[in-house]
Amino acid sequence: MSHDLLLVTAGLALLVAGAEGLVRGAVSLATRFRISPLVIGLTVVAFGTSAPEVAVSIGAAGSSQGSLALGNVVGSNVFNILMILGLSAVLAPLRVEARLVRIDVPLMLAAVVLPVLLALDGRLGPWDGALLLGALAAYLLVLGRLARSEQSEGAAGEYGVLGWIPSLALGLGGLGILVLGADFVVAGAVGVARAIGVSELVIGLTVVAVGTSLPELATSLIATRRDQRDLAVGNVVGSNVFNALGVLGAGALAGGAIDVPVGVFMLDFPVMIGVSVACLPVFLSGANINRAEGFTFVAFYVLYTTYLGLHATDHALHDEFGIAVLGVILPLTLAVGGALYARGKREERRHARPGESRAG
Repeated sequence: MSHDLLLVTAGLALLVAGAEGLVRGAVSLATRFRISPLVIGLTVVAFGTSAPEVAVSIGAAGSSQGSLALGNVVGSNVFNILMILGLSAVLAPLRVEARLVRIDVPLMLAAVVLPVLLALDGRLGPWDGALLLGALAAYLLVLGRLARSEQSEGAAGEYGVLGWIPSLALGLGGLGILVLGADFVVAGAVGVARAIGVSELVIGLTVVAVGTSLPELATSLIATRRDQRDLAVGNVVGSNVFNALGVLGAGALAGGAIDVPVGVFMLDFPVMIGVSVACLPVFLSGANINRAEGFTFVAFYVLYTTYLGLHATDHALHDEFGIAVLGVILPLTLAVGGALYARGKREERRHARPGESRAG
């Protein structure tokens, strides 16, 4: 147990250092080549920070641990939206006005719904995996076309602009440290969880999902602290797309099939889709996610994880708590998204009125 805790501690330190290097390198490259930080976040940073999910899911599927692979993806996507966006908003209110997000976030929602539809027969087979990977390729083509109009003169701010080789080396080095740190954290956390008798699916939904999402968390928090909020949000959106299409697709191909338990359709898939729908109006309206709403997102994730803990220990209250998650918490999450959407639309109408100069 002490060895596992030491791995977790060392991994967390590596995550912070790696995230700093990745963000510095990515912002410098974006500035040098006049690429929008949002595009960098949606592609290079997002796919790079999803490398641990790929490794874990392919390894789990290849070892006939499909539940771990599935739980990893579903849990990571829920964590990315509720915890990463929530904590980033707590650190500094988030507002993204880039036109690309208005198209890319609906694509994210479609990406998380597709594997759910393919799994209605109770499994994700090799053909389903190939379809998911094909959808990922199509997404990248669409993103590439849209990105042509998203070039930016953006400044690197306190980072400065390095040469492209030092920037690339810094970014890749940071990514490597991130992946190593996440591997340490996951290995230690899984060891602790198994020692106390937690099930494979719950380990995937919580410990592994959070552990493999730590690169996204560290990167988005560092980016937000450095006032690179487009990169922070693009990292979350792009990672969720890559998880749903690339990670599950690769896992289904590598393992021959991923079985999908009925219970996942009852709670975990609805929660994953629900939180994706909840963030949709935020970006469509251009509304801020302020600190209070960030805390709300984090609280919803804590409640969801609490249910998983009750379920793992077969607690007498886990059925009632599950009903509360679906009947109360999830609708509240959607309500928060709806409120943000309405507020954003009001702000848009106010700023669109000609000659209006009144503040708030």
